[in-house]
Amino acid sequence: MAGRQDARTAALVVGPDGVVSGWSESGQLLLGWTAEDAVGRPVTDLLAAPPPPGFPGSYGSGPDHTGLMPLRHRDGSTVDALVSAHPLFDADGRALGHAVTVHRWERRPVIADLAFEQCPFALGVYDPDLRFLWVNASACRVMAHSEEQVLGEKYRELFPELDDKAYTNQLSEVARTGEPARLITVFRPLGSDYANAWATSMWPVRDAEGRVRAVANWGFDMSAEYWARQRLLILNEASGGIGRTLDVLGTAQELATTTVPGFADLVTVDLFDEVLRGEEPPLPSASATGEAIALSRAAEHSAKSDTDRAPGHPMPVSHAPGSVATRCMATGRSTVQLPAEPGHGGEWAFGPGLAADPAHWPPGNPVIDESIAADGLTGRITVPLRARGALLGVVVFSRSDRPEAFTADDLILAEELTAKAAVSIDNARRYSRERTTALTLQRSLLLQQLPSQEALEVASRYLPAGTGAEVGGDWFDVIPLSGARVALVVGDVVGHGLHASASMGRLRTAVRTLADVDLPPDELLTHLDDLVIHLASDVQPAGHFQPTGEFGATCLYTVYDPVSRRFTLASAGHPLPLIISPDGTRTPAPAQPGPPLGIGGLPFEATELELPEGSLLALYTDGLVASRERDVDQGIAELLRVLNHSATSVEGLCDTVMDAMLPERRTDDAALLLARTHALDPQHVADWDVVPDPAQVSRAREFTLDQLEAWGLEEASFVTELVVSELVTNAIRYGEPPVRLRLIRDSSLICEVSDASNTAPHLRRARAFDEGGRGLLLVAQLTQGWGTRHTTDGKTIWCAQALAEPEPR
Repeated sequence: MAGRQDARTAALVVGPDGVVSGWSESGQLLLGWTAEDAVGRPVTDLLAAPPPPGFPGSYGSGPDHTGLMPLRHRDGSTVDALVSAHPLFDADGRALGHAVTVHRWERRPVIADLAFEQCPFALGVYDPDLRFLWVNASACRVMAHSEEQVLGEKYRELFPELDDKAYTNQLSEVARTGEPARLITVFRPLGSDYANAWATSMWPVRDAEGRVRAVANWGFDMSAEYWARQRLLILNEASGGIGRTLDVLGTAQELATTTVPGFADLVTVDLFDEVLRGEEPPLPSASATGEAIALSRAAEHSAKSDTDRAPGHPMPVSHAPGSVATRCMATGRSTVQLPAEPGHGGEWAFGPGLAADPAHWPPGNPVIDESIAADGLTGRITVPLRARGALLGVVVFSRSDRPEAFTADDLILAEELTAKAAVSIDNARRYSRERTTALTLQRSLLLQQLPSQEALEVASRYLPAGTGAEVGGDWFDVIPLSGARVALVVGDVVGHGLHASASMGRLRTAVRTLADVDLPPDELLTHLDDLVIHLASDVQPAGHFQPTGEFGATCLYTVYDPVSRRFTLASAGHPLPLIISPDGTRTPAPAQPGPPLGIGGLPFEATELELPEGSLLALYTDGLVASRERDVDQGIAELLRVLNHSATSVEGLCDTVMDAMLPERRTDDAALLLARTHALDPQHVADWDVVPDPAQVSRAREFTLDQLEAWGLEEASFVTELVVSELVTNAIRYGEPPVRLRLIRDSSLICEVSDASNTAPHLRRARAFDEGGRGLLLVAQLTQGWGTRHTTDGKTIWCAQALAEPEPR
């Protein structure tokens, strides 16, 4: 048995009669028979099984024969061997028998030869110039050529249509460097319209001296795995590429661009107009297949860019009754259209290993439709766009440039992509609706028109956050006060959306109410702080429901008096106003901000400044100065730089500031209020200290009439004389000294009487026989408005009359 391990090949000669006539020494090593034992014996005695047809000794002098057969060893064991028999002839052509070679089956070259030949992978060997030296049967099937047709031919010359540069260049590189390589190539085999993906390994073949004499390679068709991976990559790309913005048209365009050209050559996305407007989509009609459906083409993207739909410009489209799109929207099921059916005028080009398995297709698919071939298409998938049970529109994936048709797996991918896009589009629709509602609410609550007043030249701007963010709670207000004064207010409510807009409206109403009482800024913020605390307790959940959001706010309340040029301010956690003096000095107001509203228990401090006439005031919310690119301090410094006191118009300056300060993609609302101060001419203000004696009432009337005559307002003398008489009489009778009368000529004629008492008068209706109680009623009836404001040393009762033609200052 040990000898058999050393035997490589045995040789013998078999005569025409099938008797062994020659025996080699290696035959003894392989089978144990000596020449004396074997010569003269029938060759069939050496076989452990009946000889196959054509073997020497069974049919005489047959042709060449090669086959695997069991041989009998002398010790009785069996030796599997590859036996080759070749006929022998003399010079006259007479048969002399057969020369037979025996190769032990266990010997590696024999096993390798048969393994390589029968390998299901395509195997090939090339010389350094890429000439075919050897190919196996699988490679021949791929190339659609026999081994005899390719041997000695150059790959690039024999198959120019298969000349994948990456493949052939890599073969040449392996031959040049001697370094093995691996790669994946995608090509269409001869006779197939389907692009196959092949995994290929290449390695150098060296001789005994280590020189590269050839390049070998093997490859196998991994199309199923490759295309599955490509579908997974498309789905992964869609995960990050679809739904990046809360914009309906943008999301539709993302679906179209993500799937071209990796999955389809043309994609269209059609949506209902209600979806584009952010409204609820229409309910599906029971007879949808019997009537046309009007949609808008929200997105269209093609491998040929000249057919793309311009973003943001939907085009009306109508799907005819009974069309595939109409049926899909009515039934909620996708449809795959293919141009031909196997065995009926054509073959689906699914490629090796990717045949259309009917079990993988959902019911009703695919639909054989020859009309799509007339449109130049090789396949079309129509998928209804549905989200949360609502029909939003329809998506169509078409192939034209590539010959391969859609598979059942492609249908699954199309439905996955559409489902993801549908949820994102519906989210964008819902966000658009809520944002529009919040923005409408907020704009309705904001100041619609600046009130008429003479103390300040005012301009304002408000810009909500970009489309990717919710509407915030920024607000501002301009409130005329008594004595020609004006209050400027800016605030910001914590949070975004409807909750913030509604909260902003409540705070703005509260500030207006408190301002009407004419409270000082610090007292007003104290009352506002109490209100915010109560509002916060109102939104706390009574049960297991969560609160709608955190409630808190900041507010800046300021008052400017054009008579004294005094500017009083108090801040509840809000950025301080910026002051630009006529001489160009730029600085934030020198004040200390208090805590934000809603903290409670902490005081607010008012600061009073005297401003030169023509000073520029800038009040703003943090959305104007804070962004991802800069912090608040940097933003304030930039705002100070941008503010230009020499600007002739505060309206134009507002536009300049907003353009310079706000990035294109904003994440927060921004409000800006600019005001240029005016000072009232001292000659338009007259005051007089009234001695607390009823006899001085007549002198107060005289003072008033003289001043009105000096101002040229004689037509207002009668009413003003009555008003002054009543107010001064009340102050002397019910107030405390000192008593002071002041007349202010502004856009209206203002009469003020001050005293040291904190008791406020009340308007009441006098009975028929009452001797008093009619003074304030007369004041209220004869003037445009009246009221009381408390000061640190008493109170002031005021009233205002409209002037027919007020003169400019």
